[in-house]
Amino acid sequence: MAPPFAAVFLIFLSIFITFSTSFSSTIGVGYISRLLDIQDRERAPSSVQVAAARGVLRRLLPSHLSSFDFQILSKDACGGESCFLIRNHRAFRRPGDPEILIAGVTGVEILAGLHWYLKHWCGAHISWDKTGGSQLFSVPKPGSLPLIKSDEIIVQRPIPLNYYQNAVTSSYSFAWWDWERWEKEIDWMALQGINMPLAFTGQEAIWRKVFQKFNISNSDLDDFFGGPAFLAWSRMGNLHKWGGPLPQSWFDQQLILQKKVIGRMFELGMTPVLPAFSGNIPAAFKQIYPSAKITRLGNWFSVHSDPRWCCTYLLDAMDPLFVEIGRAFIEQQLKEYGRTSHVYNCDTFDENTPPVDDVEYISSLGAAIFGGMQAGDSSAVWLMQGWMFSYDPFWRPQQMKALLHSVSLGRLVVLDLYAEVKPIWIASEQFYGVPYIWKVTIPFFCSILMLSLQCLNNSAVLSQCPGPYIVPLVSAQGSKTKCMLHNFAGNVEMYGILDSIASGPIEARSSPYSTMVGVGMSMEGIEQNPVVYDLMSEMAFQHNKVDVKKWLYQYSIRRYGHLVPSIQDAWDVLYHTIYNCTDGAYDKNRDVIVAFPDVDPSSISVIPEGSDRHDAGSLQDAIFERPHLWYPTSEVIRALKLFVASGDQLSGSNTYRYDLVDLTRQALAKYSNELFFRIVKAYQLDDVQTTVSLSQQFLELVNDIDTLVACHEGFLLGPWLQSAKQLAQDEQQEKQYEWNARTQITMWFDNTEEEASLLRDYGNKYWSGLLSDYYGPRAAIYFKFLKESLENGYAFPLSNWRREWIKLTNDWQSSRKVYPVKSNGDAVDTSRWLYNKYLQMLESYDQ
Repeated sequence: MAPPFAAVFLIFLSIFITFSTSFSSTIGVGYISRLLDIQDRERAPSSVQVAAARGVLRRLLPSHLSSFDFQILSKDACGGESCFLIRNHRAFRRPGDPEILIAGVTGVEILAGLHWYLKHWCGAHISWDKTGGSQLFSVPKPGSLPLIKSDEIIVQRPIPLNYYQNAVTSSYSFAWWDWERWEKEIDWMALQGINMPLAFTGQEAIWRKVFQKFNISNSDLDDFFGGPAFLAWSRMGNLHKWGGPLPQSWFDQQLILQKKVIGRMFELGMTPVLPAFSGNIPAAFKQIYPSAKITRLGNWFSVHSDPRWCCTYLLDAMDPLFVEIGRAFIEQQLKEYGRTSHVYNCDTFDENTPPVDDVEYISSLGAAIFGGMQAGDSSAVWLMQGWMFSYDPFWRPQQMKALLHSVSLGRLVVLDLYAEVKPIWIASEQFYGVPYIWKVTIPFFCSILMLSLQCLNNSAVLSQCPGPYIVPLVSAQGSKTKCMLHNFAGNVEMYGILDSIASGPIEARSSPYSTMVGVGMSMEGIEQNPVVYDLMSEMAFQHNKVDVKKWLYQYSIRRYGHLVPSIQDAWDVLYHTIYNCTDGAYDKNRDVIVAFPDVDPSSISVIPEGSDRHDAGSLQDAIFERPHLWYPTSEVIRALKLFVASGDQLSGSNTYRYDLVDLTRQALAKYSNELFFRIVKAYQLDDVQTTVSLSQQFLELVNDIDTLVACHEGFLLGPWLQSAKQLAQDEQQEKQYEWNARTQITMWFDNTEEEASLLRDYGNKYWSGLLSDYYGPRAAIYFKFLKESLENGYAFPLSNWRREWIKLTNDWQSSRKVYPVKSNGDAVDTSRWLYNKYLQMLESYDQ
């Protein structure tokens, strides 16, 4: 059915405001004009892009394949910029004729125009399958599509680039993807208007061929590459060999897959960003090139600095070998793929601080790094993450300028990874004149900060902790480290800052002397919080700030296909609570269930919400305070009540069922945190009966949440494990891949019987199967020792708890138990049942 008249009126009012605004670019766009011109000349032929765009339409809406006509426009027709055009098709006479013409500068603009039309004229919604998929039943049947009320609609990009992905998304989300899943993702990217995605798949096959030219053997590389689920971190030099070695079939599969991925990206007119050499090298280089300037890096969370996994090697960019390897890598990619977009990502300084702060040295260092790219591609442009500028005190203004100005203007683009919370473009005067991309992200540093705190608390040797992060934590007494945790590691958590997304890119672009050249999304894990990505994707085409309240009104109608007043009220509550986190705190995803404290309960300080964290007690106490809560729980429970009440009207909507399960899970997760601290309080009061009773309630709650999330396929463990096993060629590989998949989401690295890795629960998930078979049993072990401690009158046996917990972890990681890949249960009935069981009584007060 079509949206109601009031909704349509608001839609067209918003569209009119958008289109009545004149196009505004930035001086930064002028700096990268050479790159844009080269890409325009080298794009796939118009016929190829149109055919690729029609392929997306065929997969998305096959019933309407004849309803749309696609054409490629020249930039001249768009005023010299990128745009899409929508108008009624002049050839339409009867059903079967094309009804709507959509034209764009590239295939991406065509599909962004298709999405814009489906969204604003047909009330449709496009999302990832796991988050409910697309709502397309509101699209009228062929022959009855809504007409454009003016001659044509033209939407220009206010800024040319729309970036997507994080260096670790390839492992947290894409690790086990086949071509079918990748094709869906590329379709989604194009429909969202994304034109600059990372393309990191299969690079190990390229590296193997390159390193062999430098006399590195395959056995040396077995020690260098991580396992399939840990490649992102071996690429960054954080670890080596862990989860490996990679079998030959992996190299072959992934290279074939990468060629399909970038081939489709090029067909659609995208600019895939390829990797470049950052200095990370196999250990064998030290022996083969003894005179080379090679540094061994410190330990990255392995237990006892285990050399089997830790302490990788970095080649100094000033060494002549650096340019040789950099050139060889670029040239090998060109040989394999047949073409390039000329944009390369390299982050030598992300978690690696230069040895000296002399500005001339830093300038030479930057020039040498870029020299490796330019030696292989004379038109190369360096895409650099700017994350280190926000956390590493090394990068003072002069050092930052030296690096940013070490490359010719227009040959370096910086990703402002923290723009929605702590925009560097403001503090650095537009990155000192260098082009940058405004991005919504999740800073990896925030979770490292937490792990570093755990490292200190567990009395670990400081040399085994991540050095660069220890000094600021120990010395910054009284200060606050603020991070935006929209998502990390694909954790399941409802969270966002919608107002910042709706205004931040506009403010950056319209600021004086702006060097902004794009917007982007850099989450570590995808397939969560669809509302955030829907809004951020739209900002690539918005010239003015968006009124979020009005936008959400339309969003809920589009997402569910119906106007339901109670749902509108619920989303208004969520906008002012869950999706209004403005305090910048870093600990959003540390719910007790999925990140269970490894600590003596006697040392846990149950700090009331709202207390000053820095006056709350010792560093140890602060680590185990109540997981941060940035909204009144009573309000979110009220929103859930409204969602549950809408079940009879919306139960047939998969998008509604996903949101209902997610919101119920969110409310129960926060309740579980409160329940855990009540258990700790009872323990500290020597109250055996209450401790045992509340512990049983906690375990029952974990099982109930497992039952809840089993009702939707977006929250299942089974698909993650099954997709890993499907890539295996034999039984041995199947075991290895499944172990990789299980380990990534639980505890990394080896451990002793009584000492767990600090990299645990970083990749936690609220997934059915993981809750029932790992998180629940882990909590049960802890509670067992609580009870025994009180009954027998001795201190909590921390070493015994750790021994059993570590054994549980190791056993679960090695298990071959098969989990469902399809949902089971009624989401509406289960959510209603759990609301009545746990939350109805909590609605009247905040925890």
